[in-house]
Amino acid sequence: MHRCFCFGAGFPLSSRPIGNSMTVQAVILAAGMGTRLARPHPKALTPLADGRTIMTQQVDNLRHAFGEQLRLTIVVGYKLEQIMEHVPDASFVYNEAYDQTNTSKSLLKALRNSADGGVLWMNGDVVFDPEMLAYLARYVENDVSFCAVDTSVVSDEEVKYTVTTHGYIRELSKAVENGLGEAVGVNYVGSMDKAALIRRLSHVDDQEYFEGGIVETIERDGLRWAPVDISNYYAVEVDFAEDLVRANEELVVSQNID
Repeated sequence: MHRCFCFGAGFPLSSRPIGNSMTVQAVILAAGMGTRLARPHPKALTPLADGRTIMTQQVDNLRHAFGEQLRLTIVVGYKLEQIMEHVPDASFVYNEAYDQTNTSKSLLKALRNSADGGVLWMNGDVVFDPEMLAYLARYVENDVSFCAVDTSVVSDEEVKYTVTTHGYIRELSKAVENGLGEAVGVNYVGSMDKAALIRRLSHVDDQEYFEGGIVETIERDGLRWAPVDISNYYAVEVDFAEDLVRANEELVVSQNID
């Protein structure tokens, strides 16, 4: 039997809302081509059952959680003009090697272009419950580096994790065996940890996922990343057509769409 350590209600965090003077830097990674979904547009612009696109749902959720404190950056590459027209009031970072690199290098570009302070980031194909960000906001406010995880399911195809004896993330990849849950593609790096993550992301292979950089900070720098359990909320990373079906089912239920 595996013991599952996830930070939640018992973790000593402030319950205060995000303060008016606090800026929340958020990044959406949307440079990739998304070939597995086989759509003619960037995957982030895939329409959902409620009429929005995946990206619009993400942006709406971020604005709902952080309001005027949000500073949004989108990493673009494939058909960048479509995304820039879709969210014209965001800032953009261009990954010109989008067809030759993976999410590690897109995140690296975003972090290098960020201001002082921590950064919340997410893959551009995650459809998720808006209340999930409201829950994660207290970790952001307390500047705790974390990976949002779902302990209700463990799939061989997804990024899985294990933990140390103190409950922090030890392993994080698709190759993990006996994983305690899945990473859902929503993460935060604290202000004190960002420089180390930038350094490690710069050294990993071009085809590495950003999780590889996180693991390097754990193994080489001794950083602690909290696995924050969001199993009470839905979060679906849309890689295949069946994922899109599941994401739309969650939207229909949550919004009572006929």
